[in-house]
Amino acid sequence: MPPTIAQIHRYPVKGLSPEALARTTLATGEGLPGDRRFALHVGNAPFDPAAPEWLPKTSFLMLMRDERLAKLQTRFDDSSGVLTIQRDGKTVAHGSLFESHGRLVIEQFFSAFMGSELRRTPRLVEAPGHMFSDVAAKMVSIIGLASVKDIERVQRSRVDPLRFRANIQLEGTPPWAEFDWVGRTLSVGGATLRVVKRIKRCAATNVDPVTAARDMNIPRSLQDAFGHADCGVYAEVVSGGAIGVGDPVSVG
Repeated sequence: MPPTIAQIHRYPVKGLSPEALARTTLATGEGLPGDRRFALHVGNAPFDPAAPEWLPKTSFLMLMRDERLAKLQTRFDDSSGVLTIQRDGKTVAHGSLFESHGRLVIEQFFSAFMGSELRRTPRLVEAPGHMFSDVAAKMVSIIGLASVKDIERVQRSRVDPLRFRANIQLEGTPPWAEFDWVGRTLSVGGATLRVVKRIKRCAATNVDPVTAARDMNIPRSLQDAFGHADCGVYAEVVSGGAIGVGDPVSVG
């Protein structure tokens, strides 16, 4: 049996919670639609929406440093632009990211929520066609669930795959098989992707995506057990098309 897509996730706002998708359509040279479309800028280097340039993740609110973000559950509506923020099942803020007042409401919420941990007031940023990815090129991130299971084996504890914040989770692959795909093409549903490189993991994976507890050291466990800190791969879309949960994946 070929590998299949187990889950698809997008992260509309960098550092905030995932949204599961049953289906989506990939476009050539682009990331997953709506993924990392917005970010909360807190860095020294300015971000200019009129002339957007890639900035490192430290310029934004993100789990590697700001683990308390995982206490929140967020949902973004594409048509209205409304971001709804919940904590413990209760709505604590909402506002349209398409409107200045709505952005201000969200900025003020995160300023209060993060408190003294912030260096400056966060600014909600977006630029047409820009993606706030951890890498400069627009990529789709892929992880094999069998690799996560192998991390569980050495960690001796359950590891939630959402710690790795991948766009596509695959089932039916041997552990670490995705590393052998670097430089090769994948037929995923109706799209074709080329695997570019392995993903080196950071301290964001140490944060439980449900409890927000920094309760593991995944990079160290990877290094100790396997001699590297990598898990998952980045792939570029070379031919667009629709993909969905349950679609088979073939390696060329």
